[in-house]
Amino acid sequence: MTQYAILIYPGAGPATAEDLAEHDQHAADLIASGALVAAFALTPPEVATTVRDGVVSDGPFAETKEVIAGLGIIEAPDLDAALAIAARNPATWQGGAVEVRPVVGGWVRGDVGAASGQAPGVPAADGA
Repeated sequence: MTQYAILIYPGAGPATAEDLAEHDQHAADLIASGALVAAFALTPPEVATTVRDGVVSDGPFAETKEVIAGLGIIEAPDLDAALAIAARNPATWQGGAVEVRPVVGGWVRGDVGAASGQAPGVPAADGA
């Protein structure tokens, strides 16, 4: 199975309790199906702090037109299956969008290989 990052972009305006309930149900469905590896909801962009070229500023990256409300990692047999999962995300009918990208490497604290400094799935600097 391939892992895919699911980047969730919210619609305009604040989410209602009903909107959030739809997201909670979607997450529960993905957990039950075994497709969801990890998921994270993010605070509003007004809470963000950006570091660029050594300068720290309040708010999201200045040139950003859209902000990410949350992200998840799913497992799917192929891109078509990942897109089918993404299409069921409530953001797609609540005025937002969902971006899907294959994951090419990663690391999670506690992974085997962390003690050696080599993140699993991430090629070593020397190509090994």
